[in-house]
Amino acid sequence: MNLKQYVRSIPNFPKPGIMFRDITPMLKSATAMKDVIRRLALPFRDAGVTTVLAAEARGFVFGAPLAMELDAAFVPVRKPGKLPFETHRFSYDLEYGSDSLEIHCDAVTAGDRVLLVDDLLATGGTIEACLRLAQRQNAEVIGAAFVIELAFLKGRDRLKSLPVNSLISYNTEDADE
Repeated sequence: MNLKQYVRSIPNFPKPGIMFRDITPMLKSATAMKDVIRRLALPFRDAGVTTVLAAEARGFVFGAPLAMELDAAFVPVRKPGKLPFETHRFSYDLEYGSDSLEIHCDAVTAGDRVLLVDDLLATGGTIEACLRLAQRQNAEVIGAAFVIELAFLKGRDRLKSLPVNSLISYNTEDADE
């Protein structure tokens, strides 16, 4: 299945010069979503994943069904103030400013084998924050999975030597690529 046909390119969103990759057509197709989850899981099926960790909000869309596919726990990483229990926080820089993410202090522990998941890998700030939060709790991060990778932004570099599975890669901001 050609998953790129389920991604809509929207120029100049959320600001001029940005090519937004819209996954809502993919979300509308049960067939595409089943294929996405199967393909995200494939390289990690025998890796002993115990926990899938994903950042809000679009990461949840893929992280929860991927956790079920891998027979693993799902852990949400959220913006500050959204989790009701004691949390750890990690602050990071984004393309447009800075942000913070939080995880429950007991969400992952030493011995957990964590797979990081998000819809998109761009500059890598969000997924690096997830990596650091899992590592802070002594979990073993075994890889990362993304539906889309904007390879020209080199976000993969922030993940060091982690295995990365991205299903769709864009090497430029061109709408037709």
